[in-house]
Amino acid sequence: MNAPILSKDWKPPIWIDVGAVTDIPRRGARRVTSPRGDIAIFRTGDGEVFALMDACPHKGGPLSQGIVHGRAVACPLHNWSIDLASGEPMGADKGKGCTPVVPLEVRDGRLLLSLATAVA
Repeated sequence: MNAPILSKDWKPPIWIDVGAVTDIPRRGARRVTSPRGDIAIFRTGDGEVFALMDACPHKGGPLSQGIVHGRAVACPLHNWSIDLASGEPMGADKGKGCTPVVPLEVRDGRLLLSLATAVA
């Protein structure tokens, strides 16, 4: 099997430890300030974690202040439901923009963010 060919500009992601999973309550969020802007890290009732840029695609509302329900968050400004895995609005608002997803990993109970790229 051949190894993938990488661009000369390729750089490995840099992972930044931003705290323990248990720092975020179930069905809650935490905001992290970064050079790229505020990032919201969410924890569902089932313990899954997700990271999105902290701005609703509708009017830029702070998603970190919204209510987490299932695998979504309700924007506190206009109640748009945003899918935590994709950043896409749900229901009647589907297809009306997207909140960028920020790469997030959990290692040994610690939350690690990659600030090199966001998936739009």
